[in-house]
Amino acid sequence: MFEIKVPDLAESITEGTILEWLVTIGDKVSKGDSVVELETDKVNLEVNTEYSGVVTKVLKEPGDTVEVGDVIAILEDKVAEGEAPAVPAAPEKSLTEEVQPASTPPAAELPKAAQPIASPSARKLARELGIDLNQVVSSDPLGRIRPHDVKAHTQTPVAKEEPQVEKASSKPAAIQADHENDKPMERIKMSRRRQTIAKRLVEVQHTAAMLTTFNEVDMTAVMELRKKRKDAFFEKHDVRLGFMSFFTKAVVAALKKYPLLNAEIQGDELVIKKFYDIGIAVAAPEGLVVPVVRDANQKSFAEIERDISNLGKKARDNALSLKDLQGGTFTITNGGVFGSLMSTPILNAPQVGILGMHKIQTRPVAIDHDRIENRPMMYIALSYDHRIVDGKEAVSFLAMIKELLEDPESLLLEG
Repeated sequence: MFEIKVPDLAESITEGTILEWLVTIGDKVSKGDSVVELETDKVNLEVNTEYSGVVTKVLKEPGDTVEVGDVIAILEDKVAEGEAPAVPAAPEKSLTEEVQPASTPPAAELPKAAQPIASPSARKLARELGIDLNQVVSSDPLGRIRPHDVKAHTQTPVAKEEPQVEKASSKPAAIQADHENDKPMERIKMSRRRQTIAKRLVEVQHTAAMLTTFNEVDMTAVMELRKKRKDAFFEKHDVRLGFMSFFTKAVVAALKKYPLLNAEIQGDELVIKKFYDIGIAVAAPEGLVVPVVRDANQKSFAEIERDISNLGKKARDNALSLKDLQGGTFTITNGGVFGSLMSTPILNAPQVGILGMHKIQTRPVAIDHDRIENRPMMYIALSYDHRIVDGKEAVSFLAMIKELLEDPESLLLEG
């Protein structure tokens, strides 16, 4: 007999929630096979078995909270001949139901369809839409089903003879119609990750002395440089030159000059970090996540853009690993992609600084006493923990960001 246990997840994560079993009682599994999908506070992950055998017991159900080390299933290295794995007893059948044609093998002897290979986000989407993954056609050369494959499947016309009652039953149980005073509502259970995001955002505001300071950047020089260099940049590096690499470079340069914004509080000590792992906030299906660009100070514009592109794709596919999300020292968030003109970003604890980017909007700007020109302007915001960062330092940090972006060629000299 072998036990399948919840493995170590990460230093700061001790529990998760069973999302879906990928095997059922009676299935044969081999060492390394994925058997269950867990949702943790940060990512979804599939647990692999360390043994080969037959699944004889499933001890936890979808929705159950499990901790690291919990036994969640039992395997037997083999099942005695003629002995079937323990399964719930079926209700007694009538004599006519028990009679089967001799040419039809019993259901228990029919070969079981192989589990489709799918990303956790694709499995989740399929559950929400009531779609059988075995019916989804993958566009991946390796056959892995992605969320866009599930969405494409929903566009396939449904046979007219499909009973209406089956359509209704495919709606996830977690989503229920609710009525109060004859007013229609929908009650949806919050995912574990959304609950964690909500909890941490509130905790930050209760534990940090958070303030925000604002400035604005004339993006003319960055946009002209980008327009001039973007085609050659893409041809050489096979990645597009966006705005994020300019902002990341500017942030790293400013953090070197104002190191308290690259620190955190641990007890009665300040830990000032001499490395620059920059978190980039990304909107993912389950909510905002902050994957990290490692050692941003050592990377070129192309390497930063490539890292951000890869991390963004993984976030949208719900394929980020715990390693992708851990250890950031400062965060950049870009509400401008959604049209935000100005906002107050919330700290990503235990970090003490976060830079908010916003929409680039053309508006009249006084160039001097005699001239006004229309310029592409962006408001930027720095939220910081006033417990260790003074207003003078925060304002100076943001002013340096502005100066570097309005003279982007100077970023090449910052190293």
